[in-house]
Amino acid sequence: MTASEFNLIDALRHSLIVSCQAPADSPLHNQQVIAAMAQAAINQGAAGIRIDTPAHVKAVRTQCPNAVIIGLWKQHLPGSEVYITPQFHHALAIASAGADIIALDATLRERFEGENVKEIIFRIHEELGKLVMADVDTIENAIAAVEAGADLVATTLYGYTRCTQNLSPPGFNLLPQLKQQLKVPIICEGGISSPQMAREALKLGAYAVVVGTAITGIDLQVKAYQQAILHE
Repeated sequence: MTASEFNLIDALRHSLIVSCQAPADSPLHNQQVIAAMAQAAINQGAAGIRIDTPAHVKAVRTQCPNAVIIGLWKQHLPGSEVYITPQFHHALAIASAGADIIALDATLRERFEGENVKEIIFRIHEELGKLVMADVDTIENAIAAVEAGADLVATTLYGYTRCTQNLSPPGFNLLPQLKQQLKVPIICEGGISSPQMAREALKLGAYAVVVGTAITGIDLQVKAYQQAILHE
């Protein structure tokens, strides 16, 4: 790891990363809106931001030239459940748009056209010169991701895969296992809905915490409040 890569990761230590994303059918799914969300997060002290799609990464990089951007590209491909930056060319597009770290699904589920996690991570390192955040669901997949070369591991998919579908994020049961068995930074992502939960994640061993819906998810937040009111 180079000095600049070390400094990039060190900048995230014990910090908040804000995921600035919106559903594709939402009016918030707009480059300027996402960039404004990101700028607001950075202005209030967020150490990094997590952004989906090349267009949004590019807009955020323009708006926030010095921000640490974790980029990804969600793509639903036939014959595979893997949708977070599923192929190398998706990582290439995200890197070209200005992301510092590429987030990808690092589970061992079947991938489209036979690409595998180790090959994609190797190419991201060698051809793009970018760090990789491995989004995982279990300790087994986390260990495999690190062995494949991942620089950081995130609990993003805990509760969202077949083998964890009966579990609910955040992955507070998974965090201590990851902390004990892995030597890379562990990022807690998914299900953090309050400042207190974010602090708990850090106490359990998280290097940093990603918060999305609770901060930027206006669509889902309003829907939840509306459903609660209607059922009252």
